[in-house]
Amino acid sequence: MSSDNKQPEEPADGGPEQLALIRETVRKAKVPKAKPRTWRGAALAKELPVARVMVNKGVLHLDQYFDYAVPEELDADAQPGVRVRVRFGAGAHRVREGRREGGGLIDGFLIERRAESDYAGALAALAYVVSPEPVLSPEMLALARAVADRYAGSLADVLQLAVPPRNGRAEAKPSPEPLSPPAAPEAATWGRYGRGVAFLEALASGGSPRAVWTALPGPQWSDELARAVAATLASGRGALVVVPDGRRAARVDAALTALLGEGRHAVLTAESGPEKRYRQWLAVRRGSVRAVVGTRAAMFAPVQDLGLVAIWDDGDSSHSDENAPFPHVREVLELRATHDSCGFLLGSTGCTVEAAQLVASGWALPLIADREQVRSAAPLVRTVGDGELARDEAARAARLPSLAWRTVRDGLKSGPVLVQVPRRGYVPRLACERCRTPARCRHCSGPLEAPGAGDLTCGWCGRGAPDWHCVACGSTKLRAQIVGARRTAEELGRAFPAVQVRTSGRDHVLDTVPGRPALVVSTPGAEPVADGGYAAALLLDGWAMLGRPDLRAGEDALRRWMDAASLVRGQGEGGTVVIVAEPTLRPVQALVRWDPVGHAQRELAERAELGFPPVSRMAAVTGKAEAIAAFVATAELPGDAEVLGPVPVPAADPGRPRRPGDPPVGEVWERLLLRVPPGSGAALAAALKTAQAARMARGGGEPVRIRIDPPDIG
Repeated sequence: MSSDNKQPEEPADGGPEQLALIRETVRKAKVPKAKPRTWRGAALAKELPVARVMVNKGVLHLDQYFDYAVPEELDADAQPGVRVRVRFGAGAHRVREGRREGGGLIDGFLIERRAESDYAGALAALAYVVSPEPVLSPEMLALARAVADRYAGSLADVLQLAVPPRNGRAEAKPSPEPLSPPAAPEAATWGRYGRGVAFLEALASGGSPRAVWTALPGPQWSDELARAVAATLASGRGALVVVPDGRRAARVDAALTALLGEGRHAVLTAESGPEKRYRQWLAVRRGSVRAVVGTRAAMFAPVQDLGLVAIWDDGDSSHSDENAPFPHVREVLELRATHDSCGFLLGSTGCTVEAAQLVASGWALPLIADREQVRSAAPLVRTVGDGELARDEAARAARLPSLAWRTVRDGLKSGPVLVQVPRRGYVPRLACERCRTPARCRHCSGPLEAPGAGDLTCGWCGRGAPDWHCVACGSTKLRAQIVGARRTAEELGRAFPAVQVRTSGRDHVLDTVPGRPALVVSTPGAEPVADGGYAAALLLDGWAMLGRPDLRAGEDALRRWMDAASLVRGQGEGGTVVIVAEPTLRPVQALVRWDPVGHAQRELAERAELGFPPVSRMAAVTGKAEAIAAFVATAELPGDAEVLGPVPVPAADPGRPRRPGDPPVGEVWERLLLRVPPGSGAALAAALKTAQAARMARGGGEPVRIRIDPPDIG
């Protein structure tokens, strides 16, 4: 017998033989296989075997529903509104056993179940149901479709904004039981407004009033918003409030908690984190919570039995989404108020032209206080003209004219003083001291800078400009075009060496400051709230905010000034605001009179006469010159459409992060504006959407970006 045929000796511990036995057992075992995602040969659901799915492709030529077969094993979970995964992209020739196969897996939403399909060919089967949690209601689907049509976008893109990403841990936790409706709140400070008490009573009784509310200055606005929400909850309905940022969401959150206690509202902000935010969103979707306070994405919050939608400070740029199709919170909430027949409240210390148009058209009623209430709540506003600033020796020491210096000195005796400047850092941009023409490089037209105490250099090409002179007036003297918060803080620190100086800006935003004397230097929108209010405020470099080449420059400047001035104590308590700007300009005069509504009405009348938005509807088409020319040539625009441009798109500053809509580095883009009169906005959006869809179906080519009602049109 050969050694190959010899039997191995029996091991003492049976180790090798045991391992061989285990291996053999594993090889022969029938391991259950994963379900085939093609569901080949699987039985279909006996009832409603067809699922209509919105696939998450986000391209206009695929902005439609697609039919899929429902396997019997998915019948119970495949209900309308759930997230599903499907295979997409298989050709009609890839059919096996009556089912289409192939294609890549993609997310989608199951829209409805049907008995049969409109498609005559073979259907692919649902791959699987991601979660049996229904996250898309019919009401939310209808709203998303309306938003997509208004902004010439795809339904998939809107649903990306409306439905947050899934979080399994949050979804597995049950939501609390809903609380019973609270009692109707007292009117409190709403009594300061002519129709304020009636507005709350209408909400509490189940009505749906629409109002544009010009809030009085002071910290009461968050409590007043909370009382409007509480009145709506008292009627057994839900309420939604959208604010520009997390700081103001925290103020409304605190006001609601103080008024109603815990558990009656949810806060939807990015600061919450994905799990907590999704858990809160699910509580709203399930009906456990009937009130929502949040930032921009909360405009789609699935509040049940919606009774009120409210937006605070609609002029803030944070309300305009930077993702396609670029919806604005105000417009979305108007759509919700119309579709759900609920109340609408647009509130701000200022007044945008769009808000004035809502009142002028009769769609909403004004909620304003009488002049006596305004004079009592608003601070005293004084102006300093640029001519006086140039002649004042005190201004040359610390950029403070004598009036401003005295105001700061007196204000520091009783509390903090706010100083608003247009930018945060050391500003290297320079302009002619005499005529304020921007200082430009003669080689590349880039902006000239003076870092530290060095010589002039170009911010684009780096060349020096030792012999610069103004091309407009010949002057050789320069001034800082805008001096930022850091530089201003240092100058004020030298002027008031015994006073603490604090800054609040993009990198470090203060929420609150104590009521003791201090100088608080802030950029617009980052002003902290002072305990007891500021004793005084300085609004510096007003000409820089008014000088922006934009249709909304005056409106935005007034809004930012009023936001800052609203944090100052009332005139009866000695509150004073000094603005450094030309006193005769319309926005400055509106601030002095504290009349944002009158300013907005005059702006609206002028825009109506000139055919400017919001009276007209406008779309911006951006891309390379050849691409936008070909696009507009193929678009079937309304007969009353007017083509403006194209004009070059300004290149982004080197070193600045590229923002959405900026041309790629090295490319030259142009922008063309399309304007239509009232009533033709829907036709314009439909024409642009159809042209873009046809263009994408042909292969696209160079990118063309469409934005309906762009916030900045120059």
